[in-house]
Amino acid sequence: MSMLKQNRTLIFFMLGWFGLAVVALFLRPLWPLDETRYVAVAWNMWQRGDFLVPYLNDAPYSQKPPLLFWLMQAGWAVFGVNEWWPRLIAPLLALFSIPLMLQLARRLRPDSTELGTNAIWIYCGALLFGALFTLVGFDGLLVLSTLIGMLGIVRAAQGEMRWGMIWLGVGIGLGVLSKGPVILLHLLPAAVLAPWWSSAVRRAKGRWYLGVLGAFVLGAVIALLWAIPAAYYGGEAYRTAIFWGQTAGRMTKSFAHRAPIWWYLPLLPVLLFPWLLWPSLWRGLSALRKADGTIGVRFLLAWIVPVLIGFSLISGKQERYLLPLLPAFALLAAYALQRVQDTPRRFDLIFPALGFALMAAGWGYALSHSQRLGAALSGAHLPIWPGLVFAAIALALIFASRTQLLMRIQLLAGATWLALLVSYVSVVPLVAPYSDPAPVAQYLSSLQQRGITLAHWGKYHAQFDFTGRLKPVTEISSFENLRNWLQKNPQGRIMAFEDQASTGANPPEFERFFRGGYLQVWGASAFYAAHGQPPVP
Repeated sequence: MSMLKQNRTLIFFMLGWFGLAVVALFLRPLWPLDETRYVAVAWNMWQRGDFLVPYLNDAPYSQKPPLLFWLMQAGWAVFGVNEWWPRLIAPLLALFSIPLMLQLARRLRPDSTELGTNAIWIYCGALLFGALFTLVGFDGLLVLSTLIGMLGIVRAAQGEMRWGMIWLGVGIGLGVLSKGPVILLHLLPAAVLAPWWSSAVRRAKGRWYLGVLGAFVLGAVIALLWAIPAAYYGGEAYRTAIFWGQTAGRMTKSFAHRAPIWWYLPLLPVLLFPWLLWPSLWRGLSALRKADGTIGVRFLLAWIVPVLIGFSLISGKQERYLLPLLPAFALLAAYALQRVQDTPRRFDLIFPALGFALMAAGWGYALSHSQRLGAALSGAHLPIWPGLVFAAIALALIFASRTQLLMRIQLLAGATWLALLVSYVSVVPLVAPYSDPAPVAQYLSSLQQRGITLAHWGKYHAQFDFTGRLKPVTEISSFENLRNWLQKNPQGRIMAFEDQASTGANPPEFERFFRGGYLQVWGASAFYAAHGQPPVP
C-alpha cells in the first residue's frame, strides 16, 4: 500500500474519531464534578475580569494552574461564552499531538516512513485515548507539553543542543502551567538517562547535564512569569498553595489515600486495549528484547519505565495520569511491529476478538438484568443492537487475521473507535439525564435573576455555576453561619444535597434527583424546620 494511501486512510480515521468527540458534545452534558468545576473556574475568572488568578466561588483556586482556563477564555473572547468551546479543546489537543508524534518518529527513525504512521494508528486506537480525549481536563495539555519536551531531548541528543534544550525548557514551562510540577516526572528521567540511550551524550555528559539544567531554569522562568504576580495578587494562602501545595503538600496528601503499588498493572490491558491482547505485538516486543538496543528503543524505555514506576510508588493513582505515556507506548509498539514478519497467521486477532466478545457478553448480562439496572437508569431499557455490534466486531476480527499487518493495525484501531461510538450512542443518553446540571442550573438562575441570593449547605463544587451562568454561591457549614448569612440575605435560598427525597411536612421549594442524590432548594424557615432547628429569629 502506498504511503499516500496510508495517510489518506489515517486522515479518514482521524476525521471519524473527531466525529466521535463532536457526538459527545451533543449526547452528554458536562460531567460533574470535574468538568463542571473546571469550566466554572474559567467562568468565575471571566465574570471577575481576572485572568491572572483562577477563582472558584470568588475564592482563589490553587488546585490547578491557569493554562486550560486561559484557553477556554481565549475561545470565549472569539466565539462568545458557550459550552461547546471548552469541550472541544481536548479533541483539538489530541489532533495537535499527532504532528508532534510524527516528527518524533522521524527523529528516531529517519529511514522509516512507516514507524510514525503505525504509531499514530496505535495511539489513536487505544481505549485510553478515546476515553480521555473527549473530556474537559488538563491531561491533553500535559501530553502536548511532554511531546514538546521529548522532541527537545531527542534534538539535543542528535546535535541540536541549543534548540533542543529550548524545546525542553518550553515543554517544562508549559507543563507546569498545564498541571504543575508533575511534568518533571514525565520529562526528567529520559533526560537524566540520556547517556544510557545516546552514545553522543555519553561522550559529553557534563555539557549535557549543564544543558538540562539550563532547560529546567528556562521552564521555571516561564512558569514564574505567571506564578510570581499570581502569588502577589492571590494573597498569602494562595501563594503558599501554589508554591508548596502543588509539590510537597500535594505529595503528602496523596499518601493519605493509598492504593497498592501494583494498581496500574491489571489496568494496563484495559487502558491499552486492544493492543496488549494482540500476539503479534508480543512477538515484536520479544524480538526487540533479543535485538541490540537502538537509540529509539532505549529512549522510549527511558521514557516509559521510570515514569510508570514513579506513578506506581505515589499513593494517589488515577487512570488519566498515564495518558502522557501513551505516545511512548505507541512508538514502542510500532518499533516492535516492524520486527514482525508480515506473514498472515491463522487466528492472529483471536485475543482482541475475545475482548470484544466479552463486551458483547457484558451487554447481554446487562440486558438480562435490566430491571436491576433500572435503579441507575430510572427504569430505562438497554437496546439489544450494541451487543450485536460488539459480537460482529469480534467475528470480523477473527476472519481478518490473515490480512496484511498494516490492515490488522487499522482494523484494531477502527474496532476500538467503533466500540466507543456504539457505547456513547447507546448508554450515554440513558445515563446523562441523571447527571445533567441543566434543570437545576436553570432553576437557580431564575432565582438569581429575581435578585435572590444563594447559599450551599456544605461543600459546593460549582456543579451548576457555568451551565446556569450563576453568580458565586456562598458555602455554609454551620447553623450559626447560616443565621448570620440570613440576617444579610433575608430572602436567600439554601441549596442542599440529601440521600433521600423529602417526605416531611415542610418540603423544599425545589427538588430534583441528581447523581444518586437529591438537590433541594429551601426557604430559610422550612430548612430550619426540616433539620430540627429553631425557626429563624
